[in-house]
Amino acid sequence: MATPRTSAGRLFTLLGVFSADRPSANLSELSRHSGLPLSTTHRLVAELVTWGALERKGTRYRIGLRLWELGALSPGSLDLRERALPFMEDLFEVTRHNVQLAIRDGLDAVYVDRISAVDAVNVVTRMGSRLPVHATGVGLVLLAHAPVEVQQLALSSPLRTFTPKTISSQRRLREALANVRRDDYAISDRQIEMITYSVAAPVRDRRGEVTAAVSVVVPNETRTDTVLPAVRTCGLAISRAMGWRVS
Repeated sequence: MATPRTSAGRLFTLLGVFSADRPSANLSELSRHSGLPLSTTHRLVAELVTWGALERKGTRYRIGLRLWELGALSPGSLDLRERALPFMEDLFEVTRHNVQLAIRDGLDAVYVDRISAVDAVNVVTRMGSRLPVHATGVGLVLLAHAPVEVQQLALSSPLRTFTPKTISSQRRLREALANVRRDDYAISDRQIEMITYSVAAPVRDRRGEVTAAVSVVVPNETRTDTVLPAVRTCGLAISRAMGWRVS
């Protein structure tokens, strides 16, 4: 990794050290993973803590609330979440399982909202986390409606596997995307964990473009027909709230 030359670049590099797999880090870890000298890391981290971008607990640091507040102001995310929440709550009341809302960033599905019950099946996602588009229900929906160049990039990239059920070949991914476009929903069967599967539906904007996806994650013994109609209805309701009208 090339060392950034500007102060802003160094700050962004430090913040980029944090991820779902590394939610906290100490100064040595930040210095090592960012490639910055320890003295520079110490100075910049102090500035980030003062501003509220990082929080310190003992010798470790994590993302601060100030960044969460700024992230929530993202126009697309804020508008989408506000409009989607009532219908996500309805879907949750019907299914009593994990309801998730995601958008695409490159070849990742980024989860921008989630509703979950205490007794719902455990899931690995949370707000702000991301998973590869080929391995999730929301991701398959988003990829199926992505620009051709994005689909080609996904088909030519290594496909990360999580379980024996994860899509791991171009042929299977092409088939899955064709099925999503045909059926207007996706079922991701035990791709992330062997105990769950997800059912996802598209969310369209006023132009009819798929900009998000909503899903419910259920135990693998759950009958699909008990959740699919509700998920599709939720996707349509959010789409209408975003201004989409069936022509």
